[in-house]
Amino acid sequence: MLKYFGTDGVRGEANKVLTPEMAFKLGRMGGYVLTKEKEDGGQARVLVSRDTRISGEMLEYALISGLLSVGIEVLECGVMTTPGLSYLVRAQGADAGVQISASHNPVEDNGIKFFGSDGLKLSDAKEEEIEELIDAKQDMLPRPSAEGLGTVTDFRDGSNKYIQFLENTIPEDLSGIKVVIDGANGAASAFISRLFADLDVDFTTISTHPNGLNINDHCGATHTARLKEEVVKQGAQLGLAFDGDADRCIAVDENGNEVDGDHIMYVIGSYLADHGRLKKDTIVTTVMSNLGFTKALERRGIKNVRTQVGDRYVSEEMRANGYSLGGEQSGHVIISDYHNTGDGMLTGIHLMLVMKKTGKSLTELLADFKEYPQVLVNVPVKDKNSWKNHQAVVDAIDSVEKDMAGDGRVLVRPSGTQELLRVMAEGPTQEITQEYVDRIVKVVKTEMGE
Repeated sequence: MLKYFGTDGVRGEANKVLTPEMAFKLGRMGGYVLTKEKEDGGQARVLVSRDTRISGEMLEYALISGLLSVGIEVLECGVMTTPGLSYLVRAQGADAGVQISASHNPVEDNGIKFFGSDGLKLSDAKEEEIEELIDAKQDMLPRPSAEGLGTVTDFRDGSNKYIQFLENTIPEDLSGIKVVIDGANGAASAFISRLFADLDVDFTTISTHPNGLNINDHCGATHTARLKEEVVKQGAQLGLAFDGDADRCIAVDENGNEVDGDHIMYVIGSYLADHGRLKKDTIVTTVMSNLGFTKALERRGIKNVRTQVGDRYVSEEMRANGYSLGGEQSGHVIISDYHNTGDGMLTGIHLMLVMKKTGKSLTELLADFKEYPQVLVNVPVKDKNSWKNHQAVVDAIDSVEKDMAGDGRVLVRPSGTQELLRVMAEGPTQEITQEYVDRIVKVVKTEMGE
């Protein structure tokens, strides 16, 4: 069981949980683990970048010190999106990359996540190896004093490479679409104007002036209220919102309605399928994707493979079976023909490309997507992992699924962080779905309640 690493690197409140001391250790131990097997015996190279949080610089300097102490050449990228760093690690042939970001979390949090030479997040085994070194009673790693120490090279020019990469995925300009773009005052803020101007887009921006404290503050992919207002007010056809490290994209249609990751994947996936470019006619999502998404895909002859919650599991499934599109409801969308990780800006410009190529609005492109009402109840329980051992609970779920007769679904899963059992159902109407959930919750409380 991992002690420091969660689903997305090491996270915590900056300077309290995620301290400079911890950042140094992560740099030193993580750098060693990721580069110790360098075959040619040359100096290892690691790219380091961060988002716009005020704590980023503090953690960056500490982390870099750790990397230098084990002889690593550091390429310092400055402020960069997480998918941008992932791309640059591969493009530069680097041994690893480290991003300092807490993604969509509030400003007081920060995180450190590692990428291997393939630009992908580390395996659990690699993370365990790093943790063992952090917790070792004695630090036995090399400590050179002169020859053998690492160096730092400024690599701010990496941003130009990344922007060029994004532009090269689009076969033509994106003129004729008016769009409002929300940068979440995060890592994408400095790149938005360059990218969208180069693609000849008619655009305005909001939340693209980070001050170290305003990242994700009532803006970005998790707070779309202002973006919705601006899209309607400006008569735009589209709104795009990224999160703090720009690995997510959430859209807003011309009427000010939010368009989540499911809807975006449906639009892009349908277009790719129509042009014979959707590998195996399949889109990979997590179990949290709406049933309406699956039903809409079925009507188009597209299959939906589901994984457990977490973009890393989507990514693993895609790589294992050669699928080209996948993601999460939250806006992590992986278009593997271009990139191996979720990339908010890449997703946004490819959504716009579909709109331009088809000449249709988002509302028209989503006309066949009917979202099923969803009800989720969190039930406090004594032992969240034992629910399958309670026959009465299993029977209640079976009974509801029988009554649904294929026009709905039930998902019961333990919370990852609290002693709760999450009971979720989707059905044809809000009322019926609520009734389904209430039936199951009643039994869960009786059988497993505190």
